[in-house]
Amino acid sequence: MKRVLLLVATNVAVMVVLSIVVSIFGLDRWMTAEGIDHTTLLFMSAIFGFGGAFISLLLSKTLAKWQAGVQLIDGTEGTSEYWLVQTVKKLADKAGVGMPEVGIFDGPPNAFATGAFKDSALVAVSTGLLQGMSKDEVEAVVGHEIAHVANGDMVTLTLIQGVLNTFVFFLSRVVGSIIDKAVFRSERGTGPGYWITVLVLQFVFGIIAAMIVAWFSRWREFRADRGSADLLGQPRSMIAALTRLGGLQTAELPQQLKSFGIAGGGVGALLASHPPIEQRIAALQARA
Repeated sequence: MKRVLLLVATNVAVMVVLSIVVSIFGLDRWMTAEGIDHTTLLFMSAIFGFGGAFISLLLSKTLAKWQAGVQLIDGTEGTSEYWLVQTVKKLADKAGVGMPEVGIFDGPPNAFATGAFKDSALVAVSTGLLQGMSKDEVEAVVGHEIAHVANGDMVTLTLIQGVLNTFVFFLSRVVGSIIDKAVFRSERGTGPGYWITVLVLQFVFGIIAAMIVAWFSRWREFRADRGSADLLGQPRSMIAALTRLGGLQTAELPQQLKSFGIAGGGVGALLASHPPIEQRIAALQARA
């Protein structure tokens, strides 16, 4: 709950900062003179920037279950399921978070954690992970996902995405207005130059924002690897799990869940949600 309140507070802070920047550079007076209501634009930017990210966070568990085909388990289904539920409970207790929902989905090796709150998250592993790894390796993967939950990574990633979305929405329209008036010489309202510029800038700024989000996503993967090693009391199991993953074809998770999986990808190094397996192993070995 604290992180959700932080998300809302950050939303307000971003609006204040943007308002101050606009005032310092005199853009508020220029926009008013050109018939642009910068206050309304700020609110719209926040609504579209944070609104979508916030709703996605609140619906993350429901969407994850539906998109990945997750079947929730309570341990009564069989020996493997009982062991998995008890392993999640043991690591969640050790991490100081509430017992997450536990689920299994069909597919090659992968796992993910999601949810808006630390004490009511979802941890799901694939059938391929359970069948293709030893119990020590599966436990390390579960520890990695529990570390994500304990670190509040789902909320933090949403927070960063929301901030960047707000800036992208606002700046693309402010710059679009400037270019429309200065280059395309639109006298009244907004001409076609405005919309062309906004579309181009939203794409360009969006790519830059995606790079920032991907950088944070890679950093938190290193931190979750360390978190798993701390929960297990040694890094060997996590190193073994990563080594095993490096030689397997991992499951392709839905777009919304790619950043939360134990393994993921991306277009190029700057947009990758996960670091290369070799770098993650080397970081753990160096720490050991």
